[in-house]
Amino acid sequence: MIDSLLLAAARIATFEHDRPLTNASAFFFERDERLFLVTSRHVLIDEPSKHFPNRIEIEIHTSATDLGKSVGFSAMLYEDGKSLWRQGTDAAGEIDVALIEIDRKALPADCLFHAFTPAHLQSMDAPVEIGSSVLIVGFPLGFHDTLHHLPVVRQSVIASAFGMRFQGQGYFLTDARTHRGTSGAPVVMRDPGAAGEGALLPWKLLGVHSAKLDMANRDLVQDESLGLNCAWYAGILMTLSET
Repeated sequence: MIDSLLLAAARIATFEHDRPLTNASAFFFERDERLFLVTSRHVLIDEPSKHFPNRIEIEIHTSATDLGKSVGFSAMLYEDGKSLWRQGTDAAGEIDVALIEIDRKALPADCLFHAFTPAHLQSMDAPVEIGSSVLIVGFPLGFHDTLHHLPVVRQSVIASAFGMRFQGQGYFLTDARTHRGTSGAPVVMRDPGAAGEGALLPWKLLGVHSAKLDMANRDLVQDESLGLNCAWYAGILMTLSET
């Protein structure tokens, strides 16, 4: 038995046709029987670094009794020259979250995964204390359990006032050691109201990990990195998943 949280995250690889580009993190989100894959927007397109993949691939487990069994599932990012993913903006500009719908019929019949739903979203009005313990579930530098195709978990804490837009942006801060490849990982905390054997995914989804936050004028010799990260509020998924 493993925690269902580990089956809600997926390693995502980007490609330009057959040429591999980058690896990152993603997770599943389900709304009204529709299935989506969520990651950071810059995983799918990033103009400053000239990152323009046209295809992604994730690993899907195919056996509940043997997690070593999996298949690669590929999805195109464009159709007729138009992007297939959804991204959002607000008054402060672009939001570094992207969502792409997955065709359930194209998945293996015996696929195994768990998906967050709107019920898992942490309400912005519900108090989450500063310093609260959260987890970031992903694939730092692509590192993971290669035998069982499972992510690893980083311990983190809320580092800014949850519910408030840090410096006017649609994210909050976490304090955690993170690496490239963690972009797109879910930021979660235990849901005390969903404890027990009947809880399929007893976690609250707070945000989507984006990137480290650092000071542009930091002295690289004298000053360590801040060790802070941006996590975009997960409520944006409700907007992006609307029909």
